[in-house]
Amino acid sequence: MTINVHNRILMTGAAGNLGEALRDRLKANCNVLRLSDRAEFGPAGDREEVVLADLSDADAVHSMMQGVDAVVHFGGVSTESPFAPILQANIIGVYNLYESARKQGVKRVVFASSNHVTGFYRQSETITTDKPARPDGLYGLSKAFGEDISRMYFDRYGIETACVRIGSSFPEPRDRRMLATWLSFDDLHRLITACLTTPVLAHTIIFGMSNNAVTWWDNSRARHVGYVPQDSSDVYREAVYARTPMPDLSDPAVQFQGGAFVRTGPFE
Repeated sequence: MTINVHNRILMTGAAGNLGEALRDRLKANCNVLRLSDRAEFGPAGDREEVVLADLSDADAVHSMMQGVDAVVHFGGVSTESPFAPILQANIIGVYNLYESARKQGVKRVVFASSNHVTGFYRQSETITTDKPARPDGLYGLSKAFGEDISRMYFDRYGIETACVRIGSSFPEPRDRRMLATWLSFDDLHRLITACLTTPVLAHTIIFGMSNNAVTWWDNSRARHVGYVPQDSSDVYREAVYARTPMPDLSDPAVQFQGGAFVRTGPFE
């Protein structure tokens, strides 16, 4: 499979955990990988460029986007937080990114959305990607906004976007919930690669999960992306059960897919 179809890819959020996990992997997808975050995170390596930018600064985002062919957008606030930082990074920031893409002719974006867009569906449900959003907090609400604005920029300006509703991407699942939501780093890269290389992406929502036996999400409406996960949380099941207590079925974090996010906050 040919995975290098872009000359220069921009990855925002390069200093975050997933940015660090993807940094070396994404070099296989391009000739030059441009890395961006708002604070210093070290010098550029081989076939890398480093551009510092605050997503809420439209001019900085415009400079960050110059000369790129595709964007892997992992920047912004990545957990439940007070509204002010979420507004700046995840709402104003994503608007600035799509406006810059429109002005500079960038036609493909992989947007790091989140399973928290649908966090108030129950763990006893299996949902498809076309189910209405039910965000479990301000963070999930901001990601729902990102999905909506990317839809508008596709419909009006033809900017293709994959909204990847990332589950739980860590070296291995940390708890029983993650047995359903886990996404290995290698599968994350496979998913991004599929989104970057599929001939026709359009506007697509896809859940970011590995090939886990237990799952709440159905990606059948995103088969055209061509994502085939190869890892599974199942190999960790016995160890996870051994180190974690039986769940309290009266706890909303156990009842709903969003886990602890459904009861995080308010912050004021």
